[in-house]
Amino acid sequence: MEAHALQDDAAIGPDGCSAERRSARRSSLMFRAAKLLCESGEYVCIIRDVSATGTRLRLFHAVPHEPHLFLELPSGERFAMERVWQRDDQAGFRFSCSIDVAEFIREPSPFARRPIRLRLQRSALVATGGVHRPVVLRDISQHGAAIDADGPIPVGQTLRLEIDGLPSRFGCVRWRRDAGHGLVFQQAYTLDELAMHALTLQPLAQPAPADVAPDGDLARCA
Repeated sequence: MEAHALQDDAAIGPDGCSAERRSARRSSLMFRAAKLLCESGEYVCIIRDVSATGTRLRLFHAVPHEPHLFLELPSGERFAMERVWQRDDQAGFRFSCSIDVAEFIREPSPFARRPIRLRLQRSALVATGGVHRPVVLRDISQHGAAIDADGPIPVGQTLRLEIDGLPSRFGCVRWRRDAGHGLVFQQAYTLDELAMHALTLQPLAQPAPADVAPDGDLARCA
């Protein structure tokens, strides 16, 4: 993926201008998928650009209201961040400490790069041969899911995964370890479908009401 060096600041504002006039080398990383982690759960995001001090992300839905979040790359590396601005489905974040942009782009890992997997725990059902059995959904990606079942499901078994609030999906068992089973979907989700399913399974927490002073102005801390 092409990376184009730009001269900019830690967190680019929604109008393309720097939020703080600090010089930082920024590279445009168009459409690199990652995960945004917060109290509500894990959400799909797209890294639009990054510098040593911050990044601009695009989401497929509203931005979580929490000011402090983590960005997780497909390699599993995490970066603590603070939200600086947001507009519609995009937001700018400042890293808690400076990063090595070249390493961030290269994303080194001893493991092969894997598609984004969203870790969660939800009750679900699998249907095989007209029989439904309860399972626990452990993670989900564009191409498959991991579930825990109370008994073995044969490797190669075709089944239908039913998750409350989502359309059912056909797949087959690719691997099994103890209670854990890995499923491969017959039809993959698009990235935006996965993002919206994640939101359905993990609704964003609502911000706490702001304290209001008697005169109607927002209360200020002393």
